[in-house]
Amino acid sequence: MTGAGGFIGSHSLPILIENGFEVHAADLFVPEEKPTGVHWHPVDLLDTRQTDELLAAIHPTHLLHFAWYAKPGEYWNSLENIRWVEGSLHLLRAFHRHGGKRIVMAGTCAEYDWRYGYCSEQVTPLVPSTLYGICKNTLQHLLKEVSQVTGLSSAWGRLFFLYGPHEKPEKLVASFICSLLKNQEAHCLHCTLIRDFLHVQDVASAFVSLLESNVNGPVNIASGNPVTLKDIANTIADKLNKRDLVRFGESTCPLNEPSLLVAEVKRLNIEIGWTPNYDLDRGLEETIEWWKKQRKVLNEGKNKAAD
Repeated sequence: MTGAGGFIGSHSLPILIENGFEVHAADLFVPEEKPTGVHWHPVDLLDTRQTDELLAAIHPTHLLHFAWYAKPGEYWNSLENIRWVEGSLHLLRAFHRHGGKRIVMAGTCAEYDWRYGYCSEQVTPLVPSTLYGICKNTLQHLLKEVSQVTGLSSAWGRLFFLYGPHEKPEKLVASFICSLLKNQEAHCLHCTLIRDFLHVQDVASAFVSLLESNVNGPVNIASGNPVTLKDIANTIADKLNKRDLVRFGESTCPLNEPSLLVAEVKRLNIEIGWTPNYDLDRGLEETIEWWKKQRKVLNEGKNKAAD
């Protein structure tokens, strides 16, 4: 697995271990806390030599590729996206050259034409409007063509919106929770936008199920359930009893943002046979509790330092 130390990767590792895989985790940074039974490889996947050496050493049968440039606020139009297309293609060729059988790569809902709102793998046009979406979509097409030529089994998981423990604090759900836990005003701009959210543990589970299946091509990784940003904000505020700190913004859609962005999940539910374990209420409850624990640990550390 690439990007093993990332948001989705870190949640996927225990599931792979439980399902009997011998897991080799590739990431530039090795986390301090990691699941037992995982073989860690500190590798820069944009260095072709390091990629070749890694694949030659372990000869993996399956590959789950999460690694990509994902710095909040920058990744949408960063030129790093192009480097990751190049690195991912080299990884793909090395994987096939060393006997790989099944590969799943992570895509994005940003590949779709957002003007349609409801996104189906087989119907909705692919017209990305950002460099990130263009690069992901380009890699998806190349993966499909390489697989047809080589006979490699492959699938492409198109991610929608996710949340959960270990999310970066700048992201929507995390930032809202953190603000309220600090007794600060929590601002929900463009509160009428309708989105499709899935708990990160379910995202990880869905990707592992996709990896273990024989389903090929693009598959939406999402809940299929539309929810407004306002409903998410109010649910979090109610769980913390802090409705008075919520501030809602404009009702109009921001530039380049669709009012509706929801996935069709028939392939995920029917062809793969996967359904989520978390509904939004349970997922937000668990996420809030995780952030509470993080604040407690942080405050204890500050108190010790002061002593």
